Amino acid sequence: MELPVMPPVEPMLAKSIPSLPSTSGTSYEPKWDGFRCIVFRDGDEVELASRGGKTLTRYFPEVVDQVRAQLPERCVVDGEIIVIRRDSGAPRLDFELLGQRIHPAASRVRMLAEHTPASFVAFDLLALGDESLMEQGYAKRRAVLVEALAAVRPPVHVTPVTTDLDTARDWFERFEGAGLDGVIAKPADGVYEPGKRTMFKIKHARTADVVVAGFRWHKDGPIVGSLLLGLYDDEGRLHHVGVSASFTRERRAELVEELAQYRENIVDHPWNWAGQEAGSAAASIDSVPAGDAATRLPGGVSRWTGKKDLSFVPLRPELVVEVGYDAMEGDRFRHTAQFKRRRPDREPRSCTYEQLDRPVRFDVESVLAGRP
Repeated sequence: MELPVMPPVEPMLAKSIPSLPSTSGTSYEPKWDGFRCIVFRDGDEVELASRGGKTLTRYFPEVVDQVRAQLPERCVVDGEIIVIRRDSGAPRLDFELLGQRIHPAASRVRMLAEHTPASFVAFDLLALGDESLMEQGYAKRRAVLVEALAAVRPPVHVTPVTTDLDTARDWFERFEGAGLDGVIAKPADGVYEPGKRTMFKIKHARTADVVVAGFRWHKDGPIVGSLLLGLYDDEGRLHHVGVSASFTRERRAELVEELAQYRENIVDHPWNWAGQEAGSAAASIDSVPAGDAATRLPGGVSRWTGKKDLSFVPLRPELVVEVGYDAMEGDRFRHTAQFKRRRPDREPRSCTYEQLDRPVRFDVESVLAGRP
């Protein structure tokens, strides 16, 4: 492979800000919820490079095929690998299905490529032919990208872009229903700076009142590592929905004392099924049957956690706290929730999924086709 921009290249990043910037000339585009990927193509040679320099090439053979079929013969394109779910209402992004594509077995990779094929969304151009575009401003790179990829068809896409602030605000509100993360803002004259946070991201921020039903010890000693959070469903089952873990070391030590009272006199803890079955407080899978439905439980070793100890200390589900979160992935918080405050005024049973702000469903294929 001989290109004017060679791997590894760290993708340019964005820093989080609370609202859309209104600086003249700013471009806005949807924030895709997938795997960041820089595509390097030199003829038949293709490399899909993830953030951090790891290769994605072997996991997405169908994307490699599409790169060879549709992208310019010699190019370096920054974008996102996504999976679109089409079997439950309006098509939307599904990060959980995308995560399942990272599998060590070649036979499994081939099967998943057929049954949950990925798409590629291009949003920047680093090189074309023998020319590096990294020192060009974003507006110039965007113009060349649109021209170079004018003929691409799904599952390859060029992300929609607007310079109109009102349109960007509308996208921010409506596109979440298609599984998108928010909006990215890019200065018109910004050059491509690998690894630098020179773009801006605006993501949804919300709060929820949740039940603290357990905690995990910190890896560095007998202090709290993370709080395990739960919400009740309509049938009264408490589901594990995520964790809150952003505490100072001093605060982690204080939490040990504050939580001590909830460790006593525990009877029929809703998540302690593994202890009853195997003499351990650790769960070995993410959910188990509870009556006619499944209850989301903490624990479980996956390809993401490896051999990490996911056992937890159960607590009486009586403590209610308010946490901040950005988005849901199915029935769980997409990312680590941020602790806000204790809520002694709330009853645990009042902490249900009903309080969550659910975005209106929106067709992601309309977004990709530029029909918002």
